[in-house]
Amino acid sequence: MLELALKVLLAYLLGSMMGGLLLRPVVGGADIRREGSGNAGATNALRTRGKGFAAAVAVVDVLKGVAAVTLVPWLPLPGVEAGAVAGEWLMALCGVAVVFGHIWPIWHGFRGGKGAATLVGVMVVVAPVALLPILGVWVLVLVLSGYVGLATVLAAAMGPVYALATGHAVESMLFTFTLAMFLTVVYTHRGNLTRLVRGEEHRFDRVMVLRRRND
Repeated sequence: MLELALKVLLAYLLGSMMGGLLLRPVVGGADIRREGSGNAGATNALRTRGKGFAAAVAVVDVLKGVAAVTLVPWLPLPGVEAGAVAGEWLMALCGVAVVFGHIWPIWHGFRGGKGAATLVGVMVVVAPVALLPILGVWVLVLVLSGYVGLATVLAAAMGPVYALATGHAVESMLFTFTLAMFLTVVYTHRGNLTRLVRGEEHRFDRVMVLRRRND
């Protein structure tokens, strides 16, 4: 259990390294958490600093998700006996931890992003094929509605749907992990969903293909 606890902690600390804040010295300006939506993720980076900075933030946040499930679970810990947790479950727990670190980063006052980019990084390793329907739904909802938050929530819902559709049992690692991450994404986007119901949610009109055609 000590190995599990230490590796989950390492994954969480890795997740706490926020791309939107680590790259701030490069572009200058105020903390992006003081602008736009108030979080440190790539979407707010796009709103407040533009495409180049947002892309760089997204790359950092995705890569730490990849690293958390490819490096941390197999990292040798001198003096610590290997635990009995299966490799895929250890990967999943490290994946949860890195996403939680991104959302509640200890290095930055527990004020981070919403976890989507880091979750994509985890899924690249845990279930890369599942990213096809997940990203497909995200793009489709985004170009039809213009709402990033709605697109992200519906895309995350495709994770457990994909797991069940491909024969994974409800007690499997993939279904358990994707369901937990879907619920996490709903929680982190609760403000977006509330504003959407009220008709107050910010919409990216520029990405709405049908809207451009009708203009």
